[in-house]
Amino acid sequence: MATKWEQEAKDILKRPAPEKPPKLTARRIGIHTSTSGGVETSVERAYRLGCNTFQIFSSSPRMWKPYQLGVAQCEEMKRLKAQYEISPMLIHTSYLVNLASATAEFLEKSIQAFRAEVERALALGAQYLVLHPGSHRGLSRQEGLTRAAVSIARATQGLDMAGCGFKVLIENAAGAEYSLGSSFEQVAELLERLRPVVPVAACIDTCHTHVAGYDIVSSEGYEHTMKYLDNTIGMKNILVWHCNDAKGALGSKLDRHQHIGQGNIGLEPFRRLLNDWRTAHAAFIAETPIDEPGDDQRNVDALKALVHDGKIEEQCVRAWTPGGAL
Repeated sequence: MATKWEQEAKDILKRPAPEKPPKLTARRIGIHTSTSGGVETSVERAYRLGCNTFQIFSSSPRMWKPYQLGVAQCEEMKRLKAQYEISPMLIHTSYLVNLASATAEFLEKSIQAFRAEVERALALGAQYLVLHPGSHRGLSRQEGLTRAAVSIARATQGLDMAGCGFKVLIENAAGAEYSLGSSFEQVAELLERLRPVVPVAACIDTCHTHVAGYDIVSSEGYEHTMKYLDNTIGMKNILVWHCNDAKGALGSKLDRHQHIGQGNIGLEPFRRLLNDWRTAHAAFIAETPIDEPGDDQRNVDALKALVHDGKIEEQCVRAWTPGGAL
């Protein structure tokens, strides 16, 4: 377990504030950000890291008991986002939620928890709520897809989501045996089922894509995968890319994220992705580990350094080398 000093050393808020605004790129690049000290503190962290988009958990990702938001927290979150011009804001749904569960009690808890996630997202002014479709263990895959769609419809019944730009984003999975969404076709089917009942789009995770067996590493594989995505989900429907390198090999189904450029995907696929005209409308969010103090900064800088728009400072170019960006 990390000591208090180690935890503080990893927190950007414990370091001196920047003297001038960080340089940004033509792409929306951010990272999953801590809410320690209050959910509203995540915006300041994102700004100091040089992000113009970010993702958070709105409550503990591994506990059923929800985090109670105060009105003042929500207003401060909105104020800081506007001040720093950081958008979109994403919330990632709790890992406990399984809207395809075959167990009635667990399914009911998941539906209530997901409804609370949507309510908090709307209160905080989040644009997107990212959801893993769940596990269909005990059901057929088609039964699981149907149950997930029905559960989402139940969870959001009566909530006013019109006119605020809010969307639920279905994320592709890494390919575990009973997981829904490990194929692009499954994501596309779930989107089709949900469109009549909730504003919905997709989030594609690069690590999950790679370990599920889709080649994005070779230039030929990348192009084939992007065309496959367009023919199934539709590129216009992919509003967020989770940019994570992978500890696992192609097709391994090992859902373990690695620092940008340090895993089995490598830098070049991220360079292609960030400069692809087909992804220009999307936000790019890293969910990389913080093994050492400054890893969050290095991962953000590594992504920004790949954008070919001439707006990156010299220190971003070699984010992972000694004496680099930090």
